[in-house]
Amino acid sequence: MSTTGRESIEAGREILEAFASGATAEQLTECGDQLLDVTRFLVDQPRLRRALSDPSREADDREGLVRRLLAGQVDAAATDIVAELVKGRWGSTSELVDGCEALAVKALLAAGAKEGTLADIEDQLFRFGRLVDGDADLSSVLDSTGSDPKGRAILVERLLDGKAEPVTVKLAAAACYGIGGRGFHASLAHLVESAAAARDEAVAYVTVAKPLDESGERKLAAKLSLVYGRPVGVKITVDPAIVGGIRVQVGSDLWDGTVSRRLDEARHALAGR
Repeated sequence: MSTTGRESIEAGREILEAFASGATAEQLTECGDQLLDVTRFLVDQPRLRRALSDPSREADDREGLVRRLLAGQVDAAATDIVAELVKGRWGSTSELVDGCEALAVKALLAAGAKEGTLADIEDQLFRFGRLVDGDADLSSVLDSTGSDPKGRAILVERLLDGKAEPVTVKLAAAACYGIGGRGFHASLAHLVESAAAARDEAVAYVTVAKPLDESGERKLAAKLSLVYGRPVGVKITVDPAIVGGIRVQVGSDLWDGTVSRRLDEARHALAGR
């Protein structure tokens, strides 16, 4: 994203945080929902996106246009946030959409923070991703870019209804539309990391051949926290195909000490002789 785009999102974030300081979890959830609705509306209206991000138009004109469009459609908080966004400058029309979506996610996570359920939301999003990975048919449906995202979102809502926090359900459904233009799985991973970041934590994706016990998980998390100088939560995936050892990924950092990797290296070395 461009520097001007980041500055515009920051201005919108300040409006959101001011609202969040005195809002209830329910009000924040509603605000997040409405910002997602605005995001989807903007995706479907390219001419409107251009008008609202056109640098040749005065900021007040852009703000006035969006306030007229949203009057009676969304609450004052969501309107104020979107109005602040369109007053900013953007490198492209898609940046405006991404900015609105990013603040929708922040509002929903702020609702989780108010309720004290952020850790649960993070874990539920991760576990849902693993569940989808384990079902080839479901994974194919949710990863499809050719089908209606609304239908896929309804499917996700039905799968999670009564089994996860309401914010988890809303975020997982939003992943069907592609957060920041990502695919479904990448969107879920982004949301897991966003939930962790809201708790000032990093996320380590750990692959092992056999499950770790609770003590092993705690020790690994403690070691990684020392390395990164901040709390690190571990997300464990069991994959017998790695044979043994461990693979750890934190952001762009990857440590692969698996037996399968060493065997692959040995095979390549022998093949090169």
